[in-house]
Amino acid sequence: MLEKTTQINFLFDFYQALLTPKQRDYMELYYLEDHSLGEISEAYKVSRQAVYDNIRRTESMLKNYEEKLKLYDKFVKRQTVLEQLSEAALHNEQDKIFELIKILRELD
Repeated sequence: MLEKTTQINFLFDFYQALLTPKQRDYMELYYLEDHSLGEISEAYKVSRQAVYDNIRRTESMLKNYEEKLKLYDKFVKRQTVLEQLSEAALHNEQDKIFELIKILRELD
């Protein structure tokens, strides 16, 4: 469950601008502020089922955006390469540095 929550939080960070205000609100309350479905449904005067359905649809949308745009995947790859680049710089490994820079350029 924690892994799914972490994944959805990252995807939400990258793609929240593509969501409607209501979708953003529900996701923020549910995932970031840890509100229950009941609390959200009371605040918005809708059923728990409506909140649940909206959150599940939004999760699906976020996953679809990632499948198409790969922003999170590229972010993770960049972070890995940057860590390797720092390590190579510490050890003055020039060939490795140039190789990693090439990989970074190819990610864009």
